[in-house]
Amino acid sequence: MSTMAPDRIELRRDNTATADVQLPAVKSYTQATDEILDTLRVTKAWFAGLGVAVLCLLIGGTAWAYQIYMGLGVAGYRPPVMWGVYIITFVFWIGIGHAGTLISAILYLFRAGFRTTIYRCAEAMTVFAVMTAGLFPILHLGRPWKFFWLIPYPHWRLIWPQFKSPLVWDVFAVLTYLTVSATFLFIGLIPDIAVLRDRETNPVRKQIFGVLSFGWRNSDREWRHFARAYLFLAAFSTPLVLSVHSVVSFDFAMANLPGWHTTIFPPYFVAGAIFSGMGMVFTIIIPVRRWFKLKHYVTINVLDAGAKLCLFTSLVVGCAYLTEFFIAWYSGSEVEQSYFWNRVFGQWWWAAWIMLTCNAILPLLLFSQRLRRNTTFLFTLSIFINLGMWYERFVIIVPSMSHEFEPWKWGPYAPTYIDWAILLGSFGWFSMWFLLFIKQLPVLAIAEVKEIVPPRMRHAHAEPDPEGHSIAPGLIGSYEVR
Repeated sequence: MSTMAPDRIELRRDNTATADVQLPAVKSYTQATDEILDTLRVTKAWFAGLGVAVLCLLIGGTAWAYQIYMGLGVAGYRPPVMWGVYIITFVFWIGIGHAGTLISAILYLFRAGFRTTIYRCAEAMTVFAVMTAGLFPILHLGRPWKFFWLIPYPHWRLIWPQFKSPLVWDVFAVLTYLTVSATFLFIGLIPDIAVLRDRETNPVRKQIFGVLSFGWRNSDREWRHFARAYLFLAAFSTPLVLSVHSVVSFDFAMANLPGWHTTIFPPYFVAGAIFSGMGMVFTIIIPVRRWFKLKHYVTINVLDAGAKLCLFTSLVVGCAYLTEFFIAWYSGSEVEQSYFWNRVFGQWWWAAWIMLTCNAILPLLLFSQRLRRNTTFLFTLSIFINLGMWYERFVIIVPSMSHEFEPWKWGPYAPTYIDWAILLGSFGWFSMWFLLFIKQLPVLAIAEVKEIVPPRMRHAHAEPDPEGHSIAPGLIGSYEVR
């Protein structure tokens, strides 16, 4: 039982709260708990979605097994393009994972209230996207069973791995980001796992939730430590948004190839990662909002605020595109100028214009408030953003390698059905984990939602929660106990 007296605690809203975080349709703590936990109920539609995800995963797994048997030649690798769909998709999934850290950590540090009802989905998306990205350096290897050679320790070969290899850098980036993101997700889940523990009737599941909740009892002392730990992790995670994708960008920027050897890649990749991650957040949260009847939690105001952030990152990405073109022209390098002309008007014009249209032109429609508040438009736009950001990585990798310094080295690149099958399998892998997650743990953060639920809680004498364990005074700085 809680060690505090809820009816004697005075709660004061942070002055950073804005109108976009109010939930007028939710009247009580019990309503919030019941409605959010109702999303854990298994339905036929969920089973159908899980079946489709597993089928896609099996297709990708079968294609990979065939590639292992036949060799990397079936993946469409041909000189001079020796990096293809696998590295493109690796960078794509790493970028997708950045929005979770942005929404959970950076927006929390800036007290952006609209993150409250969407950050749990974004955090889960981060973990599963990084898990997906981590597969592709292994898929890219000709002998994937030797993947442990990438790990930086002196093993039975009695030598250190090649630290100049981008694959080793990617191991550091992926493992660091996965560890911190998973920790951040789990720490935020502890109060909600305690809710599941107290409501669970199955003794085995109750014991599991009891272990995972670390005996949470909602005491004042626990909330103080929780708030400090969450603040520390938020501050610790924030540099990862800059560092991890910067390391990934060094895979390219360190190479002496036209279009790659440039200092703009680190900030360019970071902005693109946040932009693509926001697109995936809309792709996920809008269907979840509709299917689970959570429209009065994930409100139009929340989506509107997220759309503004998406618009801002789109403008940054568009500025990076223009900067690339300007530097190529201003440099006076014939090789760079020829490469960018080939990218936009030559061999790969179709991919470049897909990228420019989806990432820099269509998002300009978000200047319209009416479109920002139209969920159908936002969902459709998010699909185009995901497509455009995948093609951005395609445009970065393939044209540079197919249009190097020597004309006799120029050549085409065409992904094979093995490439596309493994790409499809990656979406199946990601979707499978996300669908399993939303039926085991709350898709919205119950404890944080309760901070913005009932207007009466702003007054001095707040009514106690009947369950006795879900009131969250002092939670992460949104309320202060005094």
